[in-house]
Amino acid sequence: MAKSIVAFCALLLTSFVAGTAFGIWLGYDPVDMPATLYVAQQQHAIGALNTAMPVLGAICILLTLACAVMNRRSRAVFSLLLAAAALLIAAGLITRFFNQPINSQVSAWNAQTPPSNWMALRDEWWRWHIARTLASIGGLSLLILATLRDRAGAG
Repeated sequence: MAKSIVAFCALLLTSFVAGTAFGIWLGYDPVDMPATLYVAQQQHAIGALNTAMPVLGAICILLTLACAVMNRRSRAVFSLLLAAAALLIAAGLITRFFNQPINSQVSAWNAQTPPSNWMALRDEWWRWHIARTLASIGGLSLLILATLRDRAGAG
């Protein structure tokens, strides 16, 4: 029963993380946004997500690793879960070392007078966002696959 609860929590919370990243990817492509809109939108998103999402991501990693430990007797499921955790860790590292430093800069900008290099920073942030989105979706996909494989073996 504990194994099912941990797997459920891992799937649910990782879906939230990957879904948030995917929704931003689909709905907030900044390429054609004027500076004032981009800065206002980013500052709002940073305020809403910059603390909660990394904490949620860390919980997802821990739950996925817990699932791996609970499935260590099944080499295939264990390997899928470790790979899922590795992708979630990659997404977290991308966020911490690439997106968040840019977020810190954007948080201090005046929306009416952003710095002259705002577009370069916007584009760099967006490239790293796509990378972490793909890592998150990959991690979620492997977590789902591992869970399905585990359930198929149990049935």
